Amino acid sequence: MKIMGVDFGDSRTGLAICDKSEFLASPLTVIHEYNFDRCLEKTAEYVKSEKAELIVVGFPKNMNNTIGERAEKCTLFGKRLEELTGVTVVMWDERCTTVSAHQYLNETNVRGKKRKNVVDAVAAVIILESYLGYRKNMREQ
Repeated sequence: MKIMGVDFGDSRTGLAICDKSEFLASPLTVIHEYNFDRCLEKTAEYVKSEKAELIVVGFPKNMNNTIGERAEKCTLFGKRLEELTGVTVVMWDERCTTVSAHQYLNETNVRGKKRKNVVDAVAAVIILESYLGYRKNMREQ
C-alpha cells in the first residue's frame, strides 16, 4: 500500500511517501505555505498525484503525553485532509522527530539553507518509517 507521511507545520509541511511494498520511505517535498487552507489543498494534490492509499500525519503530543495547541491544529489538518481527499488519515505520535531529523542531517553534514529546506521532509520520513515499523510488527504478531 502506498502511504504518505506528513509533518505539518505553520510555514513548512514535509511530505514523504513509501513504495507499495511498504519497505522504503522517501522524502517527497516540502510545501512552503503559511495559509492553512492552501497548505491543505497542496497536500491533497500530492496525495492524489502520488496515489496515496493512506496518510499518516504527525501528532505532536507534549512530552508529558498531554495534547497541546499544536497537536489540536495537526488533528484539524488531518481531519480536513481526510475530508478533502477521501483517503483515511492516521494520526501518529511524532515526538522528537524534528530533533531526530536534525541529528540525521548533522551526521550527513547538511547545513545552512539546504538543511532548512529538507528538515521537514526528513521528519516526514521518520514519521512514516515509525508507522511502517508498527505495521510490520503488527503483521508479524
